[in-house]
Amino acid sequence: MNKFFKLEERGTTVSREFIAGLTTFLSMAYIIFVNPNTLGASGMDTGAVFTATILAAAVGTLIMGLYANFPVALAPGMGMNAFFAYTVVLMMGYSWQQALAGIFVSGILFIILSATGLRELIINSIPTSLKHAVGTGIGFFIAFLGFQNSGIIVNNDATLVGIGNFTDPNVLITVIGLIVTLILLVRKTPAAIFIGMIVTAVVGIFLGVVDLPTQIIAPIPSLKPTFGALFEALPSIFTAEMIPVIFSFLFVDFFDTAGTLMAVGSRAGLVNEKGHLVDGDKALLADSTATVIGSVLGTSSTTSFVESLTGVEAGGRTGLTSVFTALCFLVMLFCSGLLSVVTSAVTAPALITVGILMASSLGDIEWKNLETSIPSFVTIIMMVLGYSIAEGIASGFLLYPIMMVAARREKEIHPVMWVLSVIFLIHFVLA
Repeated sequence: MNKFFKLEERGTTVSREFIAGLTTFLSMAYIIFVNPNTLGASGMDTGAVFTATILAAAVGTLIMGLYANFPVALAPGMGMNAFFAYTVVLMMGYSWQQALAGIFVSGILFIILSATGLRELIINSIPTSLKHAVGTGIGFFIAFLGFQNSGIIVNNDATLVGIGNFTDPNVLITVIGLIVTLILLVRKTPAAIFIGMIVTAVVGIFLGVVDLPTQIIAPIPSLKPTFGALFEALPSIFTAEMIPVIFSFLFVDFFDTAGTLMAVGSRAGLVNEKGHLVDGDKALLADSTATVIGSVLGTSSTTSFVESLTGVEAGGRTGLTSVFTALCFLVMLFCSGLLSVVTSAVTAPALITVGILMASSLGDIEWKNLETSIPSFVTIIMMVLGYSIAEGIASGFLLYPIMMVAARREKEIHPVMWVLSVIFLIHFVLA
């Protein structure tokens, strides 16, 4: 084990890796219950999604640990699950099977990018500010969903949206849970979001808006409703309207993974003197493979979680950390009885908190550079007001070359950005 994971070489031990793996798991365990709740809005069987979420996380994390030897855990990503359910299915009208097929294709494209030199080409073609704008916009979008699902923000015929009724018990438990979560976050508690969900559920039970679980340990829900469901829908997704959706799945997964791996790798001492990740290609390939596997099982894009940083801070330095995290996920397969406790109000604090963390990229946008800050702003605002991550990306990426030409900087536009602009223009024309 020492030789395989290079424990001694990286200055760690089995016990330290175990503590790190457990810490990482507790920091991201909320996804086990948030993901079925989110994807369930699209009509998917929540029990099957529960099982698919855990298996996708466990398998993806094991691949990352055993193949790439990275202390990084994977699971269906926040943001992509919301985009999957609320935009692609509920707003655009695609079936959840077609949405899974889109995830599958994006995963295959991700594998191709990871295995070829196209990876660097794509990374270098998109302006840094636009990359940060996408992450920020998704953060605002997720937070908006949390406010909406809890009833804090409601429909208002005069102003489109308005403040809800704070005497409503569901709104009340969300507010209490959110405050507790944010306090824990500020105090740097590793499992802040997960603990916040538990507190929200307990308060909800006390107020009578959340039912006590009839059982915690329960049979593993069947994967049958979602397993392989994408293949029947696969031929129907190769349309002009679906291309921007597939690209949005790919773009967010690709850049989110690259950013997370670099952040975790830097903190774990896995960046060489040239500033490159040690075995970074293997880590990207592990992530992209996990997305494909997850889509077959029946869940949205499986990606590297930045919460892995908590495990690194606890001493994790090798893939053994990931192996222990994966084992923790597998144990949760027998806890589906808790699904009945996790209502929209219970998951809302988690959505809002994750949104806050993702929106931190706002400060990395070059606001004084109007050629990039204008399309960055449009990307963010259109995601929220247009209720669509894809429409936000399309609007910003289409506006970027126009602003660059206006500033007489058209020679600085990468050819890839021109191609993407044409694709998004066709999307708007056909929409």
